[in-house]
Amino acid sequence: MELNNLENLSTELGALLQKKNMFFTSAESCTGGLLSQSIVSVPGSSGWFGCSFVTYSNISKHKILGVSKDSLKRFGAVSEEVVTEMVDGAVAESRADLGVAISGIAGPGGGSPDRPVGTVCIAWKLKDKQAVRSTFLFEGNRNEVRYATVVKSLEEAIELIK
Repeated sequence: MELNNLENLSTELGALLQKKNMFFTSAESCTGGLLSQSIVSVPGSSGWFGCSFVTYSNISKHKILGVSKDSLKRFGAVSEEVVTEMVDGAVAESRADLGVAISGIAGPGGGSPDRPVGTVCIAWKLKDKQAVRSTFLFEGNRNEVRYATVVKSLEEAIELIK
């Protein structure tokens, strides 16, 4: 049932993107491609989805998306500053019209007092506009955090282009 929800949100996003003749991209870290998987589960998604980036390591965030080493060191991978640079890089690299970037701590380990397990930063960007970004604290186990992250990513992307 949960995957149906992702597919329904992805279908809604795709319909809006097609209507506006727009393309979508994503840059994912803790979700490891789950957002992209939900997108490509939609028949015809190649009409509005060109590529995504799974940049799990800091070095891949830097080399593939152009996230500055300084930002990674100063703010950490799970920060609004880094997801903003991730989405900027993804939109620039893919030439998409709308992008989403995700970085977080899905657990069960890796959390800290200031960034507990379930902390996820997400940024959304319409081409030629400044990114919108936010930090969330999702409840649950590793897969529940990843799932909630993708739901929030899709819901807010839909709202952004409505």
